[in-house]
Amino acid sequence: MSTTATPPTDPGTVGTQQESPLAHLTPAQLEELAHEFDAIKDRVTAELGERDRRYIEAMIEMQRRLAVIGRVGLLLPRFRPLAIGGATALTAAKILENMEIGHNVMHGQWDWMNDPRVHSSTWDWDTASTAEAWKHSHNYVHHTFTNIRGKDKDLGYEIMRIDPHQQWHPVYLLQPLYNLVLAGLFEWGVALHDLDFEAIRSGEKPMRQVRHELKGIAGKARDQVVKDYIAWPLVSALASAAVGAAIEATKPGHPRSAVPFGPVRTKRNSSALWAGRRRASGRDRLARVARRALADGTQAYRRTAAANACANLARNVWAYAIIFCGHFPDQTYTYDPAEVEDETRGGWYIRQLTGAANIEGSPLFHIASGNLGYQVEHHLFPDMPSSRYAEIAPQVKDICERYGLPYNTGPFLQQLGMVQRTILRLAFPGGKPRPKPGPYRPQAE
Repeated sequence: MSTTATPPTDPGTVGTQQESPLAHLTPAQLEELAHEFDAIKDRVTAELGERDRRYIEAMIEMQRRLAVIGRVGLLLPRFRPLAIGGATALTAAKILENMEIGHNVMHGQWDWMNDPRVHSSTWDWDTASTAEAWKHSHNYVHHTFTNIRGKDKDLGYEIMRIDPHQQWHPVYLLQPLYNLVLAGLFEWGVALHDLDFEAIRSGEKPMRQVRHELKGIAGKARDQVVKDYIAWPLVSALASAAVGAAIEATKPGHPRSAVPFGPVRTKRNSSALWAGRRRASGRDRLARVARRALADGTQAYRRTAAANACANLARNVWAYAIIFCGHFPDQTYTYDPAEVEDETRGGWYIRQLTGAANIEGSPLFHIASGNLGYQVEHHLFPDMPSSRYAEIAPQVKDICERYGLPYNTGPFLQQLGMVQRTILRLAFPGGKPRPKPGPYRPQAE
């Protein structure tokens, strides 16, 4: 990697040259730094054991319980507090399944357990991307070519200009709009992004593979539509219809009136009249029960489908926010391919360190984010169990301090605000790299 960052390639870009984090490091220091980061990984790997196993098993158990609570709560959405609680639990279950479990299991973080139930080769998740396509585009392409312009497909997801080095195009004028659409439909955007349209256009990806991946996405889409918008709403509809019918059936019918007056009141015609009245009353009650069951069932179907849609929307927006805050704040660096031609192991570590940004938050926040609030540590050690990132963060900071390197971090709203400002500004021509943080200093926290 070169010792100075490459100037902008966009002729319309006005900016100043940014000094590379490598500028003051000698090859010997880079090698030393690589040994220190390798040592962190080796120490954690040697310590992995029962405590780590219990952690991931507890997360999976919690996610399943939340899913059950959510589904049960939505069985009778007529009762609003129960429905709100169910929708909230279901949202939490979907977020936990995607972020702390699915993402990290498919990174191979728990492969060391040799448990076929929790292994990157067998795990699939509740999202539109197929495991096979996501592991290639994310684990290999993104984590290998992190923030290398033209190689890291996650740098703007091929539809947004989020770095001033990217050539401006009129289509980017719309990116503030489709940025919002992407947030709400993030799982579908990622699934389509995994197809790699640039490789399709260039012929690098054969159409046979494209058809295979499209078939996989269609299968995931079918499963989610059936599960969230047909099957579970139908279960709720049947449950609500049964309860509504039972309640209506217990209500008293119309009061029985006396025998009708008439000129002739024989025992026979009196009995016939009562029998006819009972039959009519039975039909009326049956009709009332059927109407109540149909009304309650229809309402339950709609409310459950809507609650599932809200849970999916919330999961998508949360995942979008965490991913964008961890990759696109002002603090992160991008690199020209020429800078990484002769990249050493130490250079790779620095590219990962400076190409990501952390998000500060509580322990609950970090669980909900899949511990991707420690995006720096994740990029340094993508296959390390996420539960260990908080433990090694002080060691990473210490290395940054001693080698004069930045440690990118900030509160959630600060990081999100910087990302949205960048998306808005770079929708228009021009733009320049924003100032980068200096070397890490503990007192700056």
